Amino acid sequence: MTGDRRLPLISVVIPAYNAQDTIADTLRSVQAQTHDALEIIVVDDGSRDDTARIIGEFAAADPRFRHVLQENAGVAAARNNGWRQASSDLIAFVDADDLWTRDKIERQLAVLSEAGPRVGLVYSRYVMIDGDNRVTYRDDSPKFSGNVLDALLISNFIGNGSAALVRREALEAANGYEPALFAAGAQGCEDILFYCRVAEHYEFAVVEDYQIGYRQLPDAMSANLPRMLRSWTMVLDEMLAKYPQKKKLVRKGLRTYANWAVRRAVHRRQPATVLELARLVAKRSPGLATGMLLRTAPAAALDSLLWRLPIRGKARRRKPAPAAAADTLRFPVGSRFEG
Repeated sequence: MTGDRRLPLISVVIPAYNAQDTIADTLRSVQAQTHDALEIIVVDDGSRDDTARIIGEFAAADPRFRHVLQENAGVAAARNNGWRQASSDLIAFVDADDLWTRDKIERQLAVLSEAGPRVGLVYSRYVMIDGDNRVTYRDDSPKFSGNVLDALLISNFIGNGSAALVRREALEAANGYEPALFAAGAQGCEDILFYCRVAEHYEFAVVEDYQIGYRQLPDAMSANLPRMLRSWTMVLDEMLAKYPQKKKLVRKGLRTYANWAVRRAVHRRQPATVLELARLVAKRSPGLATGMLLRTAPAAALDSLLWRLPIRGKARRRKPAPAAAADTLRFPVGSRFEG
């Protein structure tokens, strides 16, 4: 299948590093798009496992795939390598462990086309999935459109690196993704930094539907909470240097992320990580670090304990959000997620 060239060409960039366990599902979810005029550029970032062979099999069977090899340089460098080789002026990104619904590109393209040139990026909602593509969480947080920089400074409401369809001119205005985070050993927030840089120049639009399956695995980049916190502070430092008048927003962004990271560490039963997070924050805000240890961590521990207390002979469980029952719902590869 070569795609319907009457449709606008979309370039899809997929960075991959040691992704042999997940990349086939990811490639199938891209391959199955209802908008099939695609150029699919898979950038192998120096993988040492079977990733290259799997990519090669897809490329041999479907001419829309292109396999690009590079020395390991991090996800930002891989994405930049991909989009700079892309033929289209409309570029979508998906990580090698995430999934799309079949209509992801089709619906985002419709929104972007209707929005006009002031909108440089369109994104969709997401669900979290596990290693078996089972839905474990549905993100119901508020989404933003228009001028979104202030909202991004408080939190990454887009949530992942697999959600966006971007105009090339917006990528160029943002100078692509920032490899300095990887070079500093603080990789993890390349997505949010890129979104902030795009938001400096362009408006955003959103598809209000769940089109991304965002996979959470124990060895994922986002699992290293102290490194993610260091990465986030580098993002905030850049934004504060550019916009000193947004100091209150930057402080709120640090507080929001730091407390989220502590709660996650507590729920994972990682007390050493809680202390490390507080130590990192104390360099910037001793008061916030104290609050993390004396308020946020104990509250998270109590919350976690209450979930496990027996009630009338049954264990208390967190009530899942609608469409988030991990035992019964899956994010179907190559299908439309109905929730």
